[in-house]
Amino acid sequence: MGLLSGLGGLGLGGLEDMDIFEEEAKEKEEAKEKEAAKAKAAAAPQIEEKDIVFERNYKCPVCDATFPSKAVRSGKSRLVGTDSDLRAKYDIIDPGKYDVVLCPKCGYAALTRFYDKLTPPQANLIKEKISPTVQISEYNDPIYSYKEAMERYKLALVNAVVKRAKASEKAYICLKNAWVARGYRESLQAEDNADTKLIEELEKQEDELLQNAYKGFVEAIQNESFPMCGMDEITVNYLVAVLATRFKKYDVASRLIANVLVSPSANPRTKDKARDLKEQILAEMKKNK
Repeated sequence: MGLLSGLGGLGLGGLEDMDIFEEEAKEKEEAKEKEAAKAKAAAAPQIEEKDIVFERNYKCPVCDATFPSKAVRSGKSRLVGTDSDLRAKYDIIDPGKYDVVLCPKCGYAALTRFYDKLTPPQANLIKEKISPTVQISEYNDPIYSYKEAMERYKLALVNAVVKRAKASEKAYICLKNAWVARGYRESLQAEDNADTKLIEELEKQEDELLQNAYKGFVEAIQNESFPMCGMDEITVNYLVAVLATRFKKYDVASRLIANVLVSPSANPRTKDKARDLKEQILAEMKKNK
């Protein structure tokens, strides 16, 4: 006779044969397995940002100098999420910090995708207006800090203005710079005794950069052809709709979202995101009435 015999009379006959210490033993075993997994993870070498950064050589199209620029090894960091304005977030590294190539000799800087796309007249403008006076800060860290990355983006933007780049290129620089400013701010907010003044400054910079990205992309949609900065028409329309919503340009956002929703080339995931944005727009418009 077991300790639990007779439970049938209480309607619990199926539980008469239970081992009264089974759950306790199972919990102990699970605890051991968890501890073993923790120990294994602790013993494994932890990958750091510097471990997935390498030097890539470039030849400057302005002054012909050859120089190294840091880049990110693909497939070494895991995507953990995407912001509404398409900024991708990774677990080990912020790849946006490494997307500006800067010649240390003449000061020519551009996003990676645009670096070699320079005409002779544009190169002359860089030589005349950038190279004679540019002063480039020296950093010797194995990675690009956020501070250094922000400086590189500033140089890329002024180069784009000087060389009279398309509106889409200038807008894309502003967008990616805003993403880096956001990453910088988030990294500070995760620290103890965070620099609140710098955080506020970065929030203002991000907002100003996104306003300029919005302005530039609206102009580009009207005057340029697709693809644009590696993005197709659907992606650009959705992105600009997100930015327009941020700045309460609801008429523009609604029109662009409608374009996405009726497009036969938009994939289901993009249409789902567009529907969510449409609901957000309607809710904000109702609230602001």
